[in-house]
Amino acid sequence: MNNLKKIGLSALAGSLAMVSANAVEYTMSGEIASSFQTGKGATTSDATNGKGFGTETDLTFTANGELDNGFTVDMLMGVNTAAALSNSSSQVTLGMGSLGAIRLNHIGGSSANAIDDVMPNAYQETWDGLSDGSNPSFFGDMNSSGSIEYRTPAVEYSGVTISGSLLYDPNSGSQSTAAAPQGGANTVRATGGTNVSGQSATIKLTHASGLEIGGGIETADDDQGLAGVMGNTTQNTGYVKYTMGPLSVGYQEAYNNNRHSTGNVGRDEQATFTGIAYTAGDLTVSYGESTLEQVAISATAATEEELESFQAAYTMGAMTLSAAISETDTVGGVAGATYETNTLAVSFAF
Repeated sequence: MNNLKKIGLSALAGSLAMVSANAVEYTMSGEIASSFQTGKGATTSDATNGKGFGTETDLTFTANGELDNGFTVDMLMGVNTAAALSNSSSQVTLGMGSLGAIRLNHIGGSSANAIDDVMPNAYQETWDGLSDGSNPSFFGDMNSSGSIEYRTPAVEYSGVTISGSLLYDPNSGSQSTAAAPQGGANTVRATGGTNVSGQSATIKLTHASGLEIGGGIETADDDQGLAGVMGNTTQNTGYVKYTMGPLSVGYQEAYNNNRHSTGNVGRDEQATFTGIAYTAGDLTVSYGESTLEQVAISATAATEEELESFQAAYTMGAMTLSAAISETDTVGGVAGATYETNTLAVSFAF
């Protein structure tokens, strides 16, 4: 992305006061996306049928500086301008060179959340704003915000590059509040919420042949006193991708072992993802499938939703034209219920 604006500062006090007098550079970049989409559901409900145009602008603010010992400090904040402005992502990372990096994930940004669905695609994941179904990309959602994470440096061994991460979230499923103003009673105010801590770990191995293997595990600890609820929630995922020239293929599985109540098993979930993409110059085409299976619980029967999407994208400099034809079967676990969407989009990076 081309930078819209850069401001160099000779000193930074306040939120990045730890950075030395070396110049700190603030950068703002963004993307404008406009689309036309049609939707057709199994019922006549306006919620699942219709067509229309939409436009969204996403802005990203970044800053980076260097400490006297050579460590680096990086800040990122994403802003979604749809309707009211909202902070969609924000992290601060301390880079320690060969020692790895430490990241504070205020909103999103964890390594676990980044591998919820890594299948190759031309436009978006099969489930991302394209299909009216449950989301199979549940992995990484428990400890993504309000957490601290250590990221290992990339290490090469016998032609294989290995990297990983370890994360701790003191309040799983909730983000921390903003830091109190300087001089306030508390440096950081804690939130309420679950009072349940969580952990995540990821690993990735890549080879020069184009093969990539990775996976992760995350947990939310026991209820710590919630009545009738016991056991940890554990989620894990594993994937394999292979790229050979213009062709990329991938397969991924994820499993969610839910915390359960006394005498009642949790509604566990299993997801699978497959994808294939081919790039010829500025044109990329792809096909992807994903499924979400939920086990039976009490009087609720087992369900399985299937999502698929054909996509294409053509890039001309800073402009990208995209199209997608997508379908969800067994929407909400209802046999015979389908949802179809067709999308045409144009986006500009600046």
